[in-house]
Amino acid sequence: MIQTAVFKHGLTGLFIGFRLFLIFLMSTSLLLFNLHHAAADEAPLVKLVQITGNKKINTETITSKMKNRAGVPFSKNLVQDDIKRLYKIGYFDDIRVEIDTFEGGVKLVFIVIEKPTIVSIDFQGNKEYKGDDLKSQITLASGAIANLSLIMDNVQKLVAYYQSEGYWLVNVVPIIRDISEDAQALTFQIEEGPKVVIEDIHIDGNSAIPTKKIKKAMMTKKRWFLSFITGSGIYLKEQVKDDLERIRQLYHNHGYIYATVSDPTIELSPDKRKLSLSLSVSEGEQYSIASLKATGNTAFSEADLLSEMESAPGLVFNREALRKDIDKIIDLYMERGYAMADINPIVDVDSAQKMANITLSVNEGGIYKIGMINISGNTKTRDKVVRREMRLDEGNIFNKKLIKRSYQRINNLNYFEEVNITPMPRPEEETIDINIDVQEKLTGMISLGGGYSSIDKFMVMGEITQSNLFGKGLYLKVRADLSARRANYSISVRDPWFMNKPISASFSVYNEIIEFPSYDKEATGASIGFGKELSEYVGGNITYTLEDVLITDLDDDASILIRDQEGRKVTSSISPSIWKDTRDNRLDPSTGARHALSMTVAGLGGDNFFIKSLVDSGWYFPSFWGTTFSVRGRAGYATGFNDEELPLYERFYVGGINTMRGLGFGEGGPRNEEGEKIGGNYEFILNTELIFPLVDDIKLKGVVFFDYGGAFDENDNFGISDMRKTTGFGFRWLSPFGPLRLEWGYNIEPKEDENDSKIEFSMGGLF
Repeated sequence: MIQTAVFKHGLTGLFIGFRLFLIFLMSTSLLLFNLHHAAADEAPLVKLVQITGNKKINTETITSKMKNRAGVPFSKNLVQDDIKRLYKIGYFDDIRVEIDTFEGGVKLVFIVIEKPTIVSIDFQGNKEYKGDDLKSQITLASGAIANLSLIMDNVQKLVAYYQSEGYWLVNVVPIIRDISEDAQALTFQIEEGPKVVIEDIHIDGNSAIPTKKIKKAMMTKKRWFLSFITGSGIYLKEQVKDDLERIRQLYHNHGYIYATVSDPTIELSPDKRKLSLSLSVSEGEQYSIASLKATGNTAFSEADLLSEMESAPGLVFNREALRKDIDKIIDLYMERGYAMADINPIVDVDSAQKMANITLSVNEGGIYKIGMINISGNTKTRDKVVRREMRLDEGNIFNKKLIKRSYQRINNLNYFEEVNITPMPRPEEETIDINIDVQEKLTGMISLGGGYSSIDKFMVMGEITQSNLFGKGLYLKVRADLSARRANYSISVRDPWFMNKPISASFSVYNEIIEFPSYDKEATGASIGFGKELSEYVGGNITYTLEDVLITDLDDDASILIRDQEGRKVTSSISPSIWKDTRDNRLDPSTGARHALSMTVAGLGGDNFFIKSLVDSGWYFPSFWGTTFSVRGRAGYATGFNDEELPLYERFYVGGINTMRGLGFGEGGPRNEEGEKIGGNYEFILNTELIFPLVDDIKLKGVVFFDYGGAFDENDNFGISDMRKTTGFGFRWLSPFGPLRLEWGYNIEPKEDENDSKIEFSMGGLF
């Protein structure tokens, strides 16, 4: 119910028609009297239009809404229409018009009375939510025009907000109070009522589909003990309306073409704090597919089209499956250039036989070519950096699959916050322009990380990277790892398109000093490498590395294995590798896989002679509720040759956030008689993860994992019982300040000198 102050404004509209009638009766009589010398069959011209009475709304805004202006023939209908147009703006309480003769024509004076201004907005009766919280839900603010329609719209916004939080019986009444002639105060009087939750959901009339399955298809759920986390158990009218359609779709997908669902009935508990929701289903009969055929197709045979479909004669009619089948066929056309192909399914129902005959009416359209490729939004990144990732060029036949792949490649550059590729058809020319709109992000990153291992103790890692140097796509990284026992410095640079050719080139230099328990190691080296994509998803690299290693300060009780490494040795090695990567996103994959095979051969000069190979395969599977299940397996083998032992620093050390979480560095591998972690010739690691969204808006995810594997010496006999096992959970956040990773690993079977668990993290910030 709206108070008296609001009702007063409603009464104004009741007198508009009567007032207009009197105004035009007098104005027209005066006009006829003053213009008696004018020709009877000619309407006088409007010579001047004036606006008076407006204080807050400028004259130009008012006249822009009107049709009357100087030079227009006078018409009382046109004047009436202008009055109606001005009322629709919602800024005026009253409008009247004075008409007079002027310079052989007519002068129109529109006299307006503006609505008051809302000078204050407050709330009364609200207990659950503060006034500031409620103000954020409305579009009104101090200084707004006191438009009754807008006020009532905001009443509905407040009601919707309360109901979304479970206050289903909320009542909101706007109270308008006059402060002065042109100023008003607005108060929303709120009666919150009790919080109402869904106690139960009843489904009646169903026999073909179980109640449990119907409820699973609904977004509306009854209240349970985790509802404070999931937000379920609240009655939302629009959500329930959508649920009715979801239930109908569920039945249609099981062959019940004529299934219907009644509007819900609601029963409140006596204390009005709980409600029961009841839905009634009329299932009808189940229909199967009698026949499938296609018409209008010339580019593909009917057999080719039907082979793309899961739907088939004899199966139960499934509307969702049919829709997916049609999408696959349209994609087939779009991969051949038929950018405007469309398919209309015609379902002919035989009610007597309970069968459906499906005809796919195909409208192929013509073959489209790529017109202009327009790139926008890139203020730093050069056009060619984006353009070279496109799998289509201007003049090529349109291909939807290649458009999708182009998007993946541009997105995987990781230069942009957002990438949008929009095809813009020009049907008259059978051409499609491609608009690529990007939103750049900071590509410079300062990364910091920390952790603990039995060798390094507490350690910090710092890294400065620029992945899009000079906007050319050049990659530069400067890294330092520092701890009580380690100092590691490196600089590397990579050009993904060396000399503007589809060949990558990289160069790096590094220096590393490590104090191991029984010896010290210092390594200085440099590497140069080249890579090339061999096909769309397959590529290869080859890298040459020259490294000088010095082993000093051996303990008196150091093992023979370590003593054999004492002194200076030079490693000259070459490392070829090949990989296949079909992941949809390199930073946050949800589907696809990455497989890599690499090998290092040392002995091209220098003092060390060894072979080291590694197989690495990771798979990503989209799963329920937006989760991703991933499996990654690694297997490595290394050995010396030419009568040389494998260097201690080239062995496999398992343990840590990048191998097996919950173990320290080298704890997942063999030890010598002195208990030193010496690494292994072999390594086998299996990482399984379930990654699930926590807060989509900020890209925060959780992960639970199980790691399995270890490193082993070639002289040892090892089996499944020797494999190490860890499990745990963590968080991953693609934050505005860079990637953040925090993981806790539990050592399932710790050895005597090992910890039960281990926490590791890494974090970064952009500059």
